[in-house]
Amino acid sequence: MTQRLALLVAGAALILPLAACSPAPDGPTVFAASSLSGVLPGIEPEASYSFDGSSGLVDQIAGGAPADVFASADQRTMERAVSEGLIDGEPRMFATNHLVLIVAKDNPAGVTGFDASLDGVKLVVCATEVPCGAATQRLAEANGLTLMPVSEETKVADVLGKVVSGEADAGLVYATDAAGSDAVEAIDVPGAEDDPNTYWVAVVKGAAHAEAARAYVDSLVGEWGDDLQHFGFGPPL
Repeated sequence: MTQRLALLVAGAALILPLAACSPAPDGPTVFAASSLSGVLPGIEPEASYSFDGSSGLVDQIAGGAPADVFASADQRTMERAVSEGLIDGEPRMFATNHLVLIVAKDNPAGVTGFDASLDGVKLVVCATEVPCGAATQRLAEANGLTLMPVSEETKVADVLGKVVSGEADAGLVYATDAAGSDAVEAIDVPGAEDDPNTYWVAVVKGAAHAEAARAYVDSLVGEWGDDLQHFGFGPPL
């Protein structure tokens, strides 16, 4: 691990618990997809962060929550924010990610892959209205599977948490989430890398810290790209 990467990891671990409640007075307030929660605070600790499922963040912004920057885990949700008049300027793609199937280290249910071995196991997925859920639905259809989850979560972090805690036997999360946990094993999903989620960022209309927000977006699309890829995100398409 390089020294810079080690500092980023350490910074994220220290800052994340305070990210949603300790706003930086001069930095932007960033509303970002939950799959970015282990990365962004370490890259730019001067910002204030709120992490949740992308669609839930749009709901919050539409309801008047004070966001300066919105980072979504898929294009569909960003397009919704644009259509609702919440975005200033053109959204920009900054990363990609893809789903994997995760099981606990001991794989108690004997799951062998994204196949019929999931029948009858406690499977947890994201709800279809959030990016990870929409991607799950696409992959299930592409692989001819009918999934029967015991729970549908509003953010990918909750899927990971239920597998780690033993509440679920298996779940579908982003590759970056799986790579960040020592408590799960990842199984490739056929077609997932060929159909990645694209991550988009934009300045929120009426941002209180508009100049800082624009600088944040420029950096996320530009110089911070290598840092994101160190954590397993793919480059923009």
